Amino acid sequence: MYKKLGLLPWLYIAPAAVILGVYLIYPVLSTAYLSFFNADSTKFVGLENYVYLFTHQDTLVAFKNNLLWLIFFTLFTVSLGLLIAVLTDKVRYESAAKSIIFLPMAISGVAAGTIWKFMLDFNPKIGLLNAIVKGVLHARPIAWLQRYPINTFALITVGIWMWTGFSMVILSAAIKNIPSDILEAAEVDGATEWQKFWHITVPMVSTTIVVLTTTLVINVLKVFDIVYVMTGGNYGTDVIANRMFKLFYVENQFGRSAAIAVVLLLLITPVMAVNAKWFRE
Repeated sequence: MYKKLGLLPWLYIAPAAVILGVYLIYPVLSTAYLSFFNADSTKFVGLENYVYLFTHQDTLVAFKNNLLWLIFFTLFTVSLGLLIAVLTDKVRYESAAKSIIFLPMAISGVAAGTIWKFMLDFNPKIGLLNAIVKGVLHARPIAWLQRYPINTFALITVGIWMWTGFSMVILSAAIKNIPSDILEAAEVDGATEWQKFWHITVPMVSTTIVVLTTTLVINVLKVFDIVYVMTGGNYGTDVIANRMFKLFYVENQFGRSAAIAVVLLLLITPVMAVNAKWFRE
């Protein structure tokens, strides 16, 4: 009977559809609904929360910092990952080199933030970088995490340190799939290593680069753990996700926090669509 009515496929996907509805679709719709209400969700305020997001100094700083993360984190993570993938592909100790570079991905963002918070501590007796600045360069310690914009770029550097290994692994797999006869033909024609890199390697892994880039963009738009652990969003280092956390749990501004969540979803959705399209290709 189910086959005749065409219901059999729907019966198979019903459990997954219910789970998605309860844990994904309902929270999204509920959050969007709450974003139009005041702090304690008792009064309808229309677009007031969204106006706040794009006019208040704290949220504008968070958006600006996320833009810096988006540009520098993505650019350097993909570039370094590609460079290391190409270089390690030509050495005998390839596995050992890749393992060392990938090692930061084995720890959480909280652990990485804690490690680098000690590394960048202002006290030279604790912070390794300031110990080098004072002991080797004979200069005054630098407030890496308190001085803007040095602190924002310090946090971005931690993110790059963590995710470069991920980029390297993905791009290395793509490079391994380049047919060797194409590279050999280029060598016979007298192509240099630089020419092979730009005219063969990069074009042939371009799809992988796009998918990797969009994946990193999605990750960086919702960056939270590194910022929360290292600075708590203070000293001008706040980002969108951390600002959302503060509005909800510290300031009890549920409507404004929900509005940030909706904006974050709207920013990520088109990137996810591009990622899915290129991933299928």
